Amino acid sequence: MVDKTNPDFETGCCKRFDPKPWDDKTISFGDKLFVKRRVVTAFHIPITMDQVMKDAMEKITAAGALAETPIMLYDDCSLFGADIYIHVSKPVPGEKLAKFKGSFLSKVFEGDYSQTGNWVKAMEAYVAKKGKSIQKLYFFYTMCPACAKAYGQNYTVLLAKAEP
Repeated sequence: MVDKTNPDFETGCCKRFDPKPWDDKTISFGDKLFVKRRVVTAFHIPITMDQVMKDAMEKITAAGALAETPIMLYDDCSLFGADIYIHVSKPVPGEKLAKFKGSFLSKVFEGDYSQTGNWVKAMEAYVAKKGKSIQKLYFFYTMCPACAKAYGQNYTVLLAKAEP
């Protein structure tokens, strides 16, 4: 349940995002558990995201599995589909679960989603500067579009599983 009196949740929806712990960092998810869902896309544009998120969040809430720190990772793995991973505090009955092993280089970007191509290029350069190459790239959309508009900032974190 969202505490609407908490200034971090002033919209009553998404928590205000602090980029400092995520920008230019190495992140390990340790034993964090994620619900895995599939989203239909058309040429990388999400088509069923709203329905999938609504259904997943209803089941996560009903199971009492809302994570204290909201994290939702997006894996744009094909032209016609993407996987989303929603951090949960415990298993959710009937849901596929996943964990992320290893560490990820992270970088925070701010702006409209139309800049995604530029962010990916910047992330590739950032990872190359560290002497590595991207094996897998995830997007952490830190809030819904309505909250991004309300807060006046639209942060996206790119997380790269990188190898030498």
